[in-house]
Amino acid sequence: MAKIGVGLVFGGCSGEHEVSIASARAVAAALTGGANGDRYQLIPVYIDKQGIWHGPDQAGPILATALLPSTLAAAPAQIQGRLPHFPQVADIDIWFPLLHGPNGEDGTVQGLFTLMDQPFVGCGVLGSALGMDKIAMKMAFAQAGLPQVKYLEVSRSQVWSDPCVFPKLCDRIEVDLGYPCFVKPANLGSSVGIARVQDRAGLEAALDNAASYDRRLIVEAGVKAREVECGVLGNDHPRASVVGEIIFQSDFYDYETKYTSGRADLMIPADLPPAILTQIQSMAITAFQAIDAAGIARVDFFYLESSGTVLINEINTMPGFTATSMYPLLWQASGVDCVELVHELIQSGLERTARGPA
Repeated sequence: MAKIGVGLVFGGCSGEHEVSIASARAVAAALTGGANGDRYQLIPVYIDKQGIWHGPDQAGPILATALLPSTLAAAPAQIQGRLPHFPQVADIDIWFPLLHGPNGEDGTVQGLFTLMDQPFVGCGVLGSALGMDKIAMKMAFAQAGLPQVKYLEVSRSQVWSDPCVFPKLCDRIEVDLGYPCFVKPANLGSSVGIARVQDRAGLEAALDNAASYDRRLIVEAGVKAREVECGVLGNDHPRASVVGEIIFQSDFYDYETKYTSGRADLMIPADLPPAILTQIQSMAITAFQAIDAAGIARVDFFYLESSGTVLINEINTMPGFTATSMYPLLWQASGVDCVELVHELIQSGLERTARGPA
């Protein structure tokens, strides 16, 4: 039986370029290990920081070493270079876009694969876009009846406005949300551009910084809570993993804490009351379906221990697969090792586009 060609796409134009490479290395090992070695043919595809696509000849060494070369072989003409234009494209039966952040998990590359009429792993255009935009995501969660922290939408034009508008915006945030609060770009992942603020000066600086990343911002009320996460796997009948907890000493789960070994402890499974664990798993499935997700997602929650309340934080439609990433560890604790997890994800992608076995 011929192997299924898997185009493993990594790199990308976002600030999470290096994280994407680390995730791709882990998935590549799972694709070529165990039973998957007989099922799949790995075809690495690298997108550099300028958005140029490179086939296996250039992508393979990067995937093998995690080292970026000082130069890459010349890409085709500009417009062609920004498309998958290399001989091995014909061997790809399904794409696995392990791209984090903008131009990767926001629906853009998913739209490209849809236009190409090619199957791919993960959410489609709608689910990816909703999962990336924190404002649209929260609106979908609200419609599904999922409880959330209080928040306000903010635009770049309000922040970078005349001296009369900006102070009034800050006044409103202070009255409606208070301190501490979190300022976030609406469309970035891995805590990029996020700040925890405790006073007016910090708020003004954080808004200005977040506006440099995105024209849509969100400000959320701070809560004293335990941060827990749950993985979701599947399509029309998704299932939830065990629940894990993140324990860290920094002000919040920022980029450095998330991807630096030893900065955070992952408690899997989380030590929570059984009823709370069941509630979190149920809410994770509801959130997954609320944005029309598919294949894969990690859903993050706040557990307010003092009141026994669970609040949804956000959903990530292409979570990391690095050595410190919660998603594969959650499924490992649920009895699904990384080799089987990658197999199920590929099968889910084929199933969703009716290109292979369910």
